[in-house]
Amino acid sequence: MPMPQRVQYSDAIEPLVQFIEETPPDEILDRTLDKLRAGVPTQTMLTASALAVTRSTDLPPGHHGGPLHPLVGLHAISQLVNRLEGEDRFLPVMQHVALSNKHIHHPAMGPYALLEFAPEDAGGVEATKAAFLAAVNRGESNKADHLFLWLWDNAPRVEALDLLLSIAIPKNVVDDHYFAFPAFTWRALENKAVDPEYFSVLMRPTVRYVSRFPMAPAITDIEMLIEQHELMTRVTRQKSGDDETAAIGALGEAIGRVDVFADIPRLMAEALADGLSIEGGGEALSIGAAGLFLRSLGGNPMDVPLHTRINLRRYLLRQDGISLKNKLMLLLTWQSGPEIRSTAGRMEPYPQPDMEAVAALPPRSQEELLDAIRHSIYNQPPIDVSSVNLGTLRAVPEVKETVNLATQYMKAGYDPQAFIARLAEIVCHDNFTEMHAFKHHQSIVEEYHATHEPWRWMHLVCGAQAAAISFGKSMTVYEEYLELLHAA
Repeated sequence: MPMPQRVQYSDAIEPLVQFIEETPPDEILDRTLDKLRAGVPTQTMLTASALAVTRSTDLPPGHHGGPLHPLVGLHAISQLVNRLEGEDRFLPVMQHVALSNKHIHHPAMGPYALLEFAPEDAGGVEATKAAFLAAVNRGESNKADHLFLWLWDNAPRVEALDLLLSIAIPKNVVDDHYFAFPAFTWRALENKAVDPEYFSVLMRPTVRYVSRFPMAPAITDIEMLIEQHELMTRVTRQKSGDDETAAIGALGEAIGRVDVFADIPRLMAEALADGLSIEGGGEALSIGAAGLFLRSLGGNPMDVPLHTRINLRRYLLRQDGISLKNKLMLLLTWQSGPEIRSTAGRMEPYPQPDMEAVAALPPRSQEELLDAIRHSIYNQPPIDVSSVNLGTLRAVPEVKETVNLATQYMKAGYDPQAFIARLAEIVCHDNFTEMHAFKHHQSIVEEYHATHEPWRWMHLVCGAQAAAISFGKSMTVYEEYLELLHAA
């Protein structure tokens, strides 16, 4: 057979992809800013960044490195660009390009080349689906890649996604990135964060990641809940409505009160059996996630899956073409990932924040509170993250100051959009979390807008809490960006 060749892109974008692949890391920010100032659209630059990191980095053995977090962050970056003004709009894109370039030049991830693959038809759509499942059972990610290249073009794409999710969702128990990687990448492509022309190639690493060993574990406790409550036949309502707002809030508050996260699927199953809609279940989980995040004592800047995973689930729950079984699994497995489960060991009593502490704060105007929140975040005590175990790191007490100020702001009825804009400016400083801070920011914004009163305020307070935890850990990209602006 002829020697395989690495994936090639269209003439319109190939030079920009090669620029990101080949530019030395110490030159990438300066030269990327030059191109953006010269008129390269932000979507085009993000597309090139995604294509470069897909073609030229190997998948990580765990979930740090390679194309995973750059692709997972695309939706959040593209949305954040739209909330910024002037040349500040370039900064999130430059953060993405810098991360892709860093991974391409890292010896743990390259050099690497994604090869051109011929799609494989195993005998029609159903036969190819069966062949994919057989490949997954053997951990044959290469074979799965061939098969899915054919499925994307010969079956409805959402039908192919549903098949991929049937493997990815159960593997959430092992590592929730098995679910997050394909779902976030799909969302970015569907929402045109990057050019959808490159759909098949950008989904390739997600298929390879999901289909490799370990196999998806049996989650018999969840299957038993579905069977016990007859959810496959009793759950018939998709859309939510004002008639179930009280039930949504009650379930969300109950989830926010739990001390044993394994109780959450039971609460959800009972509510669904009693008639709660699929989308109502998603909103209740969102309210519960915010309540649990506010109770969390965790200080790891990357511990944000409580919000990012429910936000992603709610997106998928709204999609036509995702099977009822997968939608039930999405609602019943949210708490199952290791990163969310680890939160259970670092919790304050319910409820949080401390409303007495909030009431004791002096009155402030909207602008005074926005400035106080920013000052609180910018002046968090420094932590040398190189000398601590992030998995067990606890937030410093000063984070509570930020939380209380943010709560005062929201309870005063001040403009949420001004608060969101201030948080958007702050989150752009981060390059330590490899897109986690950007994803969390986008999640809390979307969850705020998709959650009813009187619970929605919690999401923006969670955004301030996460910003206080992550701020200052590593801001080298932002700092170099400022130097470039001043040198212009």
